[in-house]
Amino acid sequence: MQRKNAHALKKEEASPGLHGRLWIDGTEGTFLGYGRIILLERIREHGSITQAAKSMKMAYRHAWELVDSMNRQSSKPLVEAATGGRNGGGARLTKEGARAILLFWELYADFQAYLQRQQKKTRLLLR
Repeated sequence: MQRKNAHALKKEEASPGLHGRLWIDGTEGTFLGYGRIILLERIREHGSITQAAKSMKMAYRHAWELVDSMNRQSSKPLVEAATGGRNGGGARLTKEGARAILLFWELYADFQAYLQRQQKKTRLLLR
């Protein structure tokens, strides 16, 4: 599935029509959403919360807080982090994290398809 970057989404949201955002709430509020999923994907790609945060122009502390929140709210951790040391630290996505990414993108695709179907109804209002 091809995903849009945040800039493309903001531009799209500015256009007339029907738009929406999808997130999954948990016990502490937001559990998963678009930005959190991108963070998980970047952790998988870079093997590091630090590098994932840098790639998103996000403060490490904020990225760590997001990962910590997701891990606390999930029945199993989505990310496992190793502290630094002689060989350095790092982070890896768990099987549960990979499953969360797949589930979110499936829900996201369904949501976008729903919005497209409903868009036809709103066109009558935008003439």
